[in-house]
Amino acid sequence: MMNRLQLIPGVGPWTAAGTLQRTLGAADALTLGDQHLPVQVGYALTGDRGGTDEQMLLLLEPYAGQRHRAARLILLGGLLPKRRAHRAPHSRIAPM
Repeated sequence: MMNRLQLIPGVGPWTAAGTLQRTLGAADALTLGDQHLPVQVGYALTGDRGGTDEQMLLLLEPYAGQRHRAARLILLGGLLPKRRAHRAPHSRIAPM
């Protein structure tokens, strides 16, 4: 089903997985290409902040068939990396 959805122009793996998760409850339709999900899953399972799709797939391999559900439970568990401080210098807007 994932491959058939991706035949539609403009639909990639991220959109196809999200569609299947929400419409069919696909338990293994893991969202690839997401900016935050691999970092959050990697941090929860290894403590490392740098996560990639490939690393996330390796970490969730024991849950094959239920990878989306496993990722959701990890996110709901609340063990997420701390947000980093804003790095841009503060500027006064009053004189503007």
